Amino acid sequence: MSTRAVGRVGGSDQAAEVWWFFVVIGFLWLVFALLVFQVDAATVHGIAILTGIVCIAGAGLEFLTAAAASGWWRLLRIALGIAFLVIGGLAFAHPQNTFNALAAIFAFYLLFAGVFNIVVALYDRGRELWWGQLIIGAVEVLLAFWAAGNFGHKAFLLIVWIGASALAAGITQIIFGFQLRAESRRADA
Repeated sequence: MSTRAVGRVGGSDQAAEVWWFFVVIGFLWLVFALLVFQVDAATVHGIAILTGIVCIAGAGLEFLTAAAASGWWRLLRIALGIAFLVIGGLAFAHPQNTFNALAAIFAFYLLFAGVFNIVVALYDRGRELWWGQLIIGAVEVLLAFWAAGNFGHKAFLLIVWIGASALAAGITQIIFGFQLRAESRRADA
């Protein structure tokens, strides 16, 4: 297997062992996205907790994916995971902040995730389903600018942004899992 791909692992045996894990994680993200929309949008604290959970979980996924990556992609995934940890920590540390501050924190999360997904997809165009990651990245960047704007009803919009980013994370993890599975099967053939 080539080491140029972002999430490619060192050998086909490793890929065969972990591909399903990313699909399960993606499914859990999708369930979380459904649950997000049931949160009461009237409390800043609840929205801050949701923002922190999404960012911390995003960091965990980046660290998990970094373990399967190789080369300088591993370092990029670790750096992205650290950025998500910082953003998540800020959301937990200051839940009383205004919706605007939470929107700014979440806008940066979406911007980092979106740009990273776009770069990865364009770098890895030969991989199956690369375009799915490109679309998810573009949607995340658009959501980042929407989150940074002043469109009123920030509480409601934060719930939508958190749910949409959890949905995007779920789809991205499922795509990644099936990419690992396809690479494993190709290597075995």
